[in-house]
Amino acid sequence: MLVCYAFEERSRWFILGFSLACVLGSVYGFLQGAWPFALVEFVWALVALRRWWLTGRVG
Repeated sequence: MLVCYAFEERSRWFILGFSLACVLGSVYGFLQGAWPFALVEFVWALVALRRWWLTGRVG
């Protein structure tokens, strides 16, 4: 997650990787029972996915 976040400026695929890492963190949070963490990670995943989608449409 941290590596993808650091390299987001280089390629839009790092944004997608960050989104996927957030989804995995969210799943882990739900399985562990830490649902507030899981919800925050899920929201970050949606934000990153939207950013990935918009960067693909713009250029």
